[in-house]
Amino acid sequence: MLLTHTGRVSGQRRRAVIEVIEHDGTGCVAASGFGQRADWYRNVMATPEVTVQIGGRAFPATAGAVPADEGARIMERYAPRHPAAARQLCKIMGFEVDGSAEDYREVGRRIPFVRFTRSER
Repeated sequence: MLLTHTGRVSGQRRRAVIEVIEHDGTGCVAASGFGQRADWYRNVMATPEVTVQIGGRAFPATAGAVPADEGARIMERYAPRHPAAARQLCKIMGFEVDGSAEDYREVGRRIPFVRFTRSER
């Protein structure tokens, strides 16, 4: 997805391409592969009003941090559907996994996930 957000220091519009981990009728969830230090993550936590574009559709959204226990469940669902991407995300974040659901749940508790919920702006 293409995420358009506001720079927390500059106030300028910024863009980042990030992977959607889950989506439903109300929005989508993404993981910050570089943790809480990722610029896009820090920016949306400071100013949560964003624009999300998936394919040819763009919509206004509000970003919000996903609680750790929900992140564990998200990662547990994601890993079997996308095993290579899940292993790569874990590697980028510095985690070694054996492929078990418990390993992925633990990683999901530690990776920052963001839910982008459609808004009416």
